[in-house]
This record gives sequence, structure tokens and C-alpha cells, in this order.
Amino acid sequence: MPWVRFTADMDWKPKPAVTIGYKVGMVRLITRACAEAAIAASKGTPTERPTK
Repeated sequence: MPWVRFTADMDWKPKPAVTIGYKVGMVRLITRACAEAAIAASKGTPTERPTK
């Protein structure tokens, strides 16, 4: 599961009745399918794990 920094708002639908919203600036550990969709849509970039 990759870390992604969102560069634009994105809604991810893993199942027909489920929507997960990601806001610009969020850095999250997400599924590979979601990361690939975000990167392909130019709404996210791969990043390293954030430090505290």
C-alpha cells in the first residue's frame, strides 16, 4: 500500500455504495488501486511516509 499526497480533491469508489473523499493536501496510506487511479488522474503524487 503506497503513500500518496493529493494535489486535488478526489472521490474514490471502492464499491458501488461506498465513496471515500480525499482533500487536496492530504497524505494518506491507501490501496494500490486507489493510488493508481489518483496518479493516473493527476490528482495525487507518490510520496514517502510522513514523519511526526
